[in-house]
Amino acid sequence: QVQLVESGGGLVQAGGSLRLSCAASGRTISNDNMGWFRQAPGKGREFVAGITWSGGSTYYADSVKGRFTISRDNAKNTVYLQMNSLKPEDTAVYYCNTLVHYGIGRSFGSWGQGTQVTVSS
Repeated sequence: QVQLVESGGGLVQAGGSLRLSCAASGRTISNDNMGWFRQAPGKGREFVAGITWSGGSTYYADSVKGRFTISRDNAKNTVYLQMNSLKPEDTAVYYCNTLVHYGIGRSFGSWGQGTQVTVSS
């Protein structure tokens, strides 16, 4: 079973940037499609970005398209989410997980603790 640890969150002003990391341990994730999700207070978990095992294809939700970039470094067993032009509505706890398909937010791994992103207006 892979363990996923998210980091890189914080408090940022609207228009700012953050880079989230998702470090995996326990086994390699180099053969897994991976994704980022977020959950805002009082809302359900939202699938925001996905990437194939090779990094060759990506998916973005309309709400983040053009502002967020997902990437991975299989040598480091880590997935990243670069977030630019942040908006207050991006405020949420962000999680990563393995995906059945990079374009579908159906995960099959265990959830980590997530990392809090707060965007002030």
